Amino acid sequence: MKRFWLWAPLIGFVIFFGVVAFKLVKPGDNLITSKMIGKPVPAFDLPAGAPGRTSFTSKDLQDGRPRLLNIFASWCIPCISEAPVLAQLKAQGVSIDAIAIRDRPEDVAGFLARNGDPYDRIGSDVASRVQLAMGSSGVPETFVVDGKGVIRYQHIGDIRPENIPEILEQLEKAK
Repeated sequence: MKRFWLWAPLIGFVIFFGVVAFKLVKPGDNLITSKMIGKPVPAFDLPAGAPGRTSFTSKDLQDGRPRLLNIFASWCIPCISEAPVLAQLKAQGVSIDAIAIRDRPEDVAGFLARNGDPYDRIGSDVASRVQLAMGSSGVPETFVVDGKGVIRYQHIGDIRPENIPEILEQLEKAK
């Protein structure tokens, strides 16, 4: 019995090492999947997100055309790098709406003046209620919404040039 206790630490270490090595070789799935895919955009009625804009409601997303709904903020650094890519998508005929979170309309106007304005409509979500209801946890995030107002795809993080084909494919699927 004494011999067993002498070898017990080594056996424990080998078991521990085996579990760690297994997890390193076969890591868990870290893909974040939205629970909102296939569900309607939560009902909202937001005030204009920038001066000279009109209010933005969830009913505006039910016009029969698929579109992007971009969650952004003027204080968001990745949103700045995403702006030229959104302009490219807009130039390709993609309709893009936005919700500015935890932001002031004058700050949003400054952001648009500096980085371009690809948006058809911008709503102001000062308390992040709509953002959270949509399952968005940060900025930027972009949703593909079909013409009936149903979420079909969620892109977490800034859209980069290499993401354009996937975004266009998802918009095509949403028709």
